[in-house]
Amino acid sequence: MWQRSVCVGLVALVLGYLCLLGPEPPPVALRHLSAWLLAGLGRASSLEARMVSAWQAAIVRPARPWARVAVGVNACVDVVLSGVKLLEALGLEPGDGKNHAVLNSRQDLKEAFSHFMEKGAAAERFFSDAESFHLIARTASEYPGAQLYVGGNAALIGQKLARNPDLKILLCGPVGPKLHELLDDNVAVPPESMQERDEFHLILEYQAGEEWGHVRAPNANRFIFSHDLSNGALNMLEVFVSSLDEFQPDLVVLSGLHMMEGQSKEMRQRRLMEAVASISDIPTDIPIHLELASMTDQDFMSNIMHQQVFPLVNSIGLNEQELLFLTQSASGPHASLTSWSGVPDVGVVSDILFWILKEHGKTAERASDLTRIHFHTLAYHILVTVDGHWGNQVAAVAAGARAAGTQACATETIDTSKVFLKAPLEFVTSQIEAPSKISLNPDEPVVHWHREGISFYFTPVLVCKDPVRTVGLGDAISAEGLLYSEIYPQ
Repeated sequence: MWQRSVCVGLVALVLGYLCLLGPEPPPVALRHLSAWLLAGLGRASSLEARMVSAWQAAIVRPARPWARVAVGVNACVDVVLSGVKLLEALGLEPGDGKNHAVLNSRQDLKEAFSHFMEKGAAAERFFSDAESFHLIARTASEYPGAQLYVGGNAALIGQKLARNPDLKILLCGPVGPKLHELLDDNVAVPPESMQERDEFHLILEYQAGEEWGHVRAPNANRFIFSHDLSNGALNMLEVFVSSLDEFQPDLVVLSGLHMMEGQSKEMRQRRLMEAVASISDIPTDIPIHLELASMTDQDFMSNIMHQQVFPLVNSIGLNEQELLFLTQSASGPHASLTSWSGVPDVGVVSDILFWILKEHGKTAERASDLTRIHFHTLAYHILVTVDGHWGNQVAAVAAGARAAGTQACATETIDTSKVFLKAPLEFVTSQIEAPSKISLNPDEPVVHWHREGISFYFTPVLVCKDPVRTVGLGDAISAEGLLYSEIYPQ
């Protein structure tokens, strides 16, 4: 839209100037006008390039970078393939979608996949029938074009961080022989974390505009399911915490709590209490980042947020589905919103993020360590911090957005011909309080605002037109944001 407006304006100005000069303007005038017009067209057509250049200038290393990062506790092998093609290979016919908290059959799988494909939303579910799952997994892994990758939030974050040769990475999770083979050489795995058999997760991808029956995906995304007992019980959590004494990390990244949803309510509650006790054993001078993932049980989410895990961690990473589910679970702001319509409204998102840190973050009166949230959605990211605790967050949010553009397109650097700007060019910072109205400047794409001692850092994402792989994108974003972050000694 900007490009068209600028081009039309430039052409009108040139034509008007030519009329003033008469029927035969001097050659020198024509040369100047041509150069001016071409320069203007170049500026107008390189919105994405201007953003990339601005990010490059903003992304600077922190003054006190991490040296040793310990990551746990969910890890697996991802089998990635087309969701529609797998369901067809299983002999399933398209039909109406329906959400299922747990998948008990192939019919449940078909309905849940259709439900989330129609929304274009990521989701992750537990498949309860072991025998049926293993048959589906065999069909998936043998399907032509299926690919095997490092999987699990912890392993993916560890793998992403391991690309930095200055970092030493410890990964603790259920690591089988295939996963160990796939891991970067820079990732150390404690012997106690190794097991004889891999845990497999099936990643059913779909592309923007892809159709299955009457369902048409509004954007590219994926549906994940597994019958994962090791990760589901957080079997490696105690091993992870005990390994920290020897490894001596200066940052801990924790994920996998969502995997417990496949357990019975009683076991889940007991295991969560044990997890809280283990996390409490991590020395308080080591910052902890918690990476959330798709969940369906509001009571479980409420327990994690209120009296259980949130007060023990310094930082959280989450996407738009997890943010909405979180506020619904705790009756927070905009909890009556049932789902997002298109790109999540920036004012609504910032209201919920503000509420999380105001109600559950660190204050002078509250014994909570939570001071940072990294929110990411397809079109933009927001980093929110309690003032005085984190540094280099302009670089961190820009680095996270850059990682989204490169990983989705599978390029080392952002190829501006393969991406487009989807974020709103204007937005308000709140839908509850008197908001500020912000207009996006592509030459200064990181926008910063304050609200009662809390800082917000917003930047758009350059969305990949034809994504190569969507799985692990959120983990790569959070990892890159953490890599460029620093925490201030208190």
